[in-house]
Amino acid sequence: MSYPQISHHGAVNGVTGSCHELHADTAHSYLIDCGLFQGADSSKDGKSGQGSLDIEFPLDSVRALIATHVHIDHVGRIPYLLAAGFDGPILCSEPSAKLLPIVLEDAFELGVSRDQKQVERYIKLIEQRIIALPYNTWFNLRDTDDLVCRIRLQRAGHILGSAYAEFDLAYPKTGEKKRVVFSGDLGAPHAPLLPAPKSPYGADILVIESTYGDRQHEDRRTRRQRLEAVIEKALKDQGTVLIPAFSIGRTQELLYELEAIIHSKTKQRSVVRASLLANSPGDAANPTNWPELPIILDSPLASRFTAAYRELQPFWNQEALKRVKSGRRPLGFEQLITVDSHSEHMRMVEHLARTARPAIVIAGNGMCSSGRIVNYLKAMLNDSRHNVLFVGYQASGTPGRAIQTYGHRGGYVELDGERLDIKAGVESIGGYSAHADQEGLVKFVTGMRRRPSHIRIVHGEEKAKQALANELRHAYEQQGRTLDIAIPGSDVAEKAAT
Repeated sequence: MSYPQISHHGAVNGVTGSCHELHADTAHSYLIDCGLFQGADSSKDGKSGQGSLDIEFPLDSVRALIATHVHIDHVGRIPYLLAAGFDGPILCSEPSAKLLPIVLEDAFELGVSRDQKQVERYIKLIEQRIIALPYNTWFNLRDTDDLVCRIRLQRAGHILGSAYAEFDLAYPKTGEKKRVVFSGDLGAPHAPLLPAPKSPYGADILVIESTYGDRQHEDRRTRRQRLEAVIEKALKDQGTVLIPAFSIGRTQELLYELEAIIHSKTKQRSVVRASLLANSPGDAANPTNWPELPIILDSPLASRFTAAYRELQPFWNQEALKRVKSGRRPLGFEQLITVDSHSEHMRMVEHLARTARPAIVIAGNGMCSSGRIVNYLKAMLNDSRHNVLFVGYQASGTPGRAIQTYGHRGGYVELDGERLDIKAGVESIGGYSAHADQEGLVKFVTGMRRRPSHIRIVHGEEKAKQALANELRHAYEQQGRTLDIAIPGSDVAEKAAT
């Protein structure tokens, strides 16, 4: 058997459960991510369904785990990986090294035990395993007469700390060398807070995600205008905007954009109010009250991540740092209300459902399959004054996908075994996705000076994977280049004509 070889243990039939194994030789392999399956996604053998925790592959040769970022669908099975016997290091970027224990502490408390001593022992074990790698710095995984393997992490622009992984493999006895790149999740350009990802110099083999491989996003200006418009509509309807959001990444981007809108509206309101007072004082009483609009962050986990984001300002982009220097607080502005305890949460749900006062609620989880957003939906989904705004991908089989699909048809969704009619407005803004769109994914490949000759497309639904494969095939054909494309799980391996 020739090496390297790649096995896929997740994110094959869908977009969750990311887990890939790079076999450098018979005795040394490296895991890239080990995430939870969510929604209708299943593991590679089709036997494990939603939320599968099984480690269904041997660990004898696995020497290290590389976490591309800390979303639960990329790291959520780490506790079960350790329980299955993995005793190697966990490599990740410096920001991820700070965020990963927070994610895994929450996952441990939800799925294993809330006993504080057990949690503390577990987190200490995790922290001892973590090796934090600076971006753009090579790290040796193995250096022998048979195999030289090193890794480098580069910014992926997906969430704070996200990275794509470059592996350099050399086999001294044969003189063969290979560069293998795993994209992880790539971010969209011009995303709030984060620098955009840049293509690597080159690769021989690329494993690339395809979440939005079949569509294009709205640009940032358009998405902000749509966000503003949805909120304006809710203000007129005297209702609440419910935003199901992932605790890390999406929540912080939303807060950043909402602060910008409020900042802009506050300045406009001051000008308008001064004008109204000068001409007709009675008309000044009813301007849209943006400065007092409550932004409610109802997620203890998201609050912890937001605090961590503030501490990791050195990894923000220049635009965000400029705002901070001007005296603004993009992630801690005055209108932001955080809700921590469960009793506070239930009081907030009851208050907003009863009064239907204008407000924006950001609550987890992002796909509406659990978490505090479920209580808000159960209380408000049947009231047309409210709006549900999706700003992220909704996996097949999740309540979020059902609301997104059937809400416009007057349909229903089942939450906690209860059938709820969807009367609230339903909106989706694709531009807030933390994933690159089709154009961004293709540019990641074509931006390499030395393009890969073999690409494996993962982490997408079938339509998205096939669409991305077609676009990449076309890009190579235009330059008369040869490309092998494999879509694991689809038994597709085609070669573009030169």
